[in-house]
Amino acid sequence: MKYIFVSGGVISGLGKGIATSSIALLLKSAGYKVAPIKMDPYLNVDAGTMNPIEHGEVFVLDDGTETDQDLGHYERFLGESLNKSNIATQGQIYLTVIQKERNLEYDGECVDVVTYITEEIIRRIKDAGRVNNADVVVIEIGGTTGEYQNIMFLEANRLMKLKNPADVFHVHITYLPIPASIGEMKSKPAQMSVRDLHAMGIQPDILLARSEKPLDQSRIKKLSITTGLEPEDIISAQDLDSIYKVPLSFEKQNLTKRLLTKLSLKRKGSDIKEWEEFVGKIDAAQDIVKIAIVGKYFSTGDFTLADSYISVIEAVKHAAWMQGLKPDITWLDSGKVLDNVEVLRKFQGVIVPGGFGSRDIEGKIATIKYARENDIPYFGLCYGMQLAVVEYARNVLGLPSAHTTEVDPETKYPVIHIMPEQEKKLLNREYGATMRLGAWDCKLKEGTHVYDLYKNFTLPVRQAGLSASRFPLISERHRHRFEFNNDFLGQFMKKGLTIAGTSPDGKLVEIIELKDHPFFVGTQFHPELKSRPLSPHPLFVGFIKAAANIT
Repeated sequence: MKYIFVSGGVISGLGKGIATSSIALLLKSAGYKVAPIKMDPYLNVDAGTMNPIEHGEVFVLDDGTETDQDLGHYERFLGESLNKSNIATQGQIYLTVIQKERNLEYDGECVDVVTYITEEIIRRIKDAGRVNNADVVVIEIGGTTGEYQNIMFLEANRLMKLKNPADVFHVHITYLPIPASIGEMKSKPAQMSVRDLHAMGIQPDILLARSEKPLDQSRIKKLSITTGLEPEDIISAQDLDSIYKVPLSFEKQNLTKRLLTKLSLKRKGSDIKEWEEFVGKIDAAQDIVKIAIVGKYFSTGDFTLADSYISVIEAVKHAAWMQGLKPDITWLDSGKVLDNVEVLRKFQGVIVPGGFGSRDIEGKIATIKYARENDIPYFGLCYGMQLAVVEYARNVLGLPSAHTTEVDPETKYPVIHIMPEQEKKLLNREYGATMRLGAWDCKLKEGTHVYDLYKNFTLPVRQAGLSASRFPLISERHRHRFEFNNDFLGQFMKKGLTIAGTSPDGKLVEIIELKDHPFFVGTQFHPELKSRPLSPHPLFVGFIKAAANIT
């Protein structure tokens, strides 16, 4: 088995996740089975309890693992569903070692960081390859080279290279800034970044040079001299207008060939054509479809961050490009929408994504009401579905104080309430991994719009659970504690709300829709987590078609 480590230097946010995903896609296109794994330096056991503004969205896998958003990039580029072996946090690693020590599994030895932590890291890397039956494991090391937090991952890299030099490879991503006051690309930060790697006993095999513009020969020559790399091993990774163009840029610069040569692997084939056709659709898209995403996880200080909802944004893009449309996505803070709901009039479609807590909830409810009453296509995801139920109860059922017990535990009309088994955990302040997580089956109701969208999904089926042999059963990923309260089910149905999907036993409401509306759908699950560039999710396709008035 071959192992490729991917590290980053100079600054965070260079795009290690996209680089790792691109390398995985290129190796897959060359005929190899690839297992990416994210090594995150934080001490949280998983990403489930972290603030989305600070860390980005929580990406949930089929097996219920709450992961870093980079796992979403891996799945989208590879077109495959991953599992818990594809993520390892430093918190998990230390917890495992400590638990082993408590169980006397080290036979009374003095347990130290070296070698016990590095051994556990290496075990997890190899386990990712074994579980996924991989030819190549691509290991993304979180953080920035030179930080204390990820030093043990780099040490594991060094030890693996020492033992099997022909099978362990290192790709380093670094940054060449172009200061506005100078106007010249500077290579010194990149040089120092590689020097930091050298200090840890690691010589990179490939350098991905991130910059606003492509590298010129003068910088390539200078980097070659100072880093000890051949010029052809220095790959320009300039800014592109779409992350999905990165693999093709790398392919044109012979990155795949260099990887295969250095790992003593032969190209088994070349299957990048579909990806090229997909990228061609991005460039060909002309007509704009204007979509508003109304949420609360956008603002931090004076900045607006899209990473909190990155899977939603990418799912919209996939569906729009499939229809030959260019998505124009605007992020609206739900608190500000409450003061000016008419701002929604200029959009062709509105999404209220998932979330938790009471902050700015009334802005979301006002958004849903406006979309429903003004025939603006609406798509509610998880919390967006629950708040659509609250809005309908208040303004159609005539229950003005209706609410979710997440926000108002004493509401007279708890149309959304917590699952009993979850309530006990919350009382004990047990928040980590306590939700309904991962892939759960849903049975679609014949005659609904949602049923037809899934049934007519004719593209090659890559998402688990969309198999024609299981229809009308589908499988979608969840992350929530609260559910539709069936005590109110009769009232909702009498007033025109359609239950388009439930759990197979009929006890849990999974999808709602309105028939006399261009598109008004809410899902308890997160369909965005299964959208792929080559196979957009059918519900997002239906939403975009309605927004663009495509029949």
